[in-house]
Amino acid sequence: MEPDPRFLGLEPRFWANVRSISQHCGYQRRGSGVVKSIGVEDMIGAMRDLGLTDAHLIVARTPTDLARRLASYFEYRAAVLNEHVRGLLMKADEAEAMFDRLRSDAPASLAYAMNKQKGEKRAPAYFSAIIKILVSREMGGLDCDFDPQELTTFTDHAQPIRTLARRVDGAFPSPVNPIALWEIKEYYYTTTFGSRIADGVYESLLDGTELDEMRRTEGVSCHHYFMVDAVDTWWSTGGRPYLCRVIDMMHMGLVDEALFGREVEARLPVLASAWVELLRRREERNG
Repeated sequence: MEPDPRFLGLEPRFWANVRSISQHCGYQRRGSGVVKSIGVEDMIGAMRDLGLTDAHLIVARTPTDLARRLASYFEYRAAVLNEHVRGLLMKADEAEAMFDRLRSDAPASLAYAMNKQKGEKRAPAYFSAIIKILVSREMGGLDCDFDPQELTTFTDHAQPIRTLARRVDGAFPSPVNPIALWEIKEYYYTTTFGSRIADGVYESLLDGTELDEMRRTEGVSCHHYFMVDAVDTWWSTGGRPYLCRVIDMMHMGLVDEALFGREVEARLPVLASAWVELLRRREERNG
C-alpha cells in the first residue's frame, strides 16, 4: 500500500507527538482485536499525564490545527489497518496455496529458500518465494539479488559514499548502487510476538533513516520497501502496535511502501516493472 499524501512531508514534531501519544494511550482496544483511533481529549490527557504541555493541542478550548491533523492521522491509521491490512495478511496454508499457484508458471530453475522450522513445518519460506517469483517475472533476464550476502553500498566514481549498517533481504539489481531494496518479515509459525520480530521493524527504520540521510546529503535516492505476512503473528498475537509503527514509518518517508500479505501479487509486478525502467534510464545516462 502507498502512503496517504495528507500525511507525507510532515515535520518531525508531528511524529514526536504521534509516538508520545500512541505509547501512552495504547495502540489497540483491549479485548477488541482492533487498532484504536485516538481523539483530541485523549491526546490532551496523555500530555497532562506525561507532565507535558497541551498548549500546542488546544487554545481557548479549541483544538489547534496540529491536534486536528493528529486526530485525522490516528483515525486513518486505525481504519487502514482494521479495514484493509488485516484482510490482506495470510495464514500459512493460504500463503502455501498462493505459492503453489504461482510456482506452476515459474521457471523450474528458480530456487527457493526454506523456512527455519523443523519436521512437518519445514517448507519453502512461502512469502519470500512468492516475492521472488513475482519480481523475477518482470526482470526480463536482468540480475536481481534475492539474498544479498554483503552490506548495501552506494558509490561515486567507484568510491563508497554510503554503506548501510546491515544486510537487506533483497536488492535490485545488486547491493551495489541498488535502485530498490526490500525487507521481508514472514512469521507463520510463531505463537507470540517476540523481540526478534519487533526488531525487524526497527531494523527497517534504521535502513530508512540512513537512506533518507543519503538522499538529503548526497542527492542519491533508492526505493525502500517493507513486506510482511502472517495474520496470526502480526494481528492476533500482539503485532498490531508494530503494524502501527510500520504505517508511521511509511508516512515519515523512511519506507516508500509497505506491502502486506496477498497485496504483493497485484502490487509487486507494477513496482518491479518501474525498477526495470529506472535501471534502463540510468544506463542510458551513464552511456
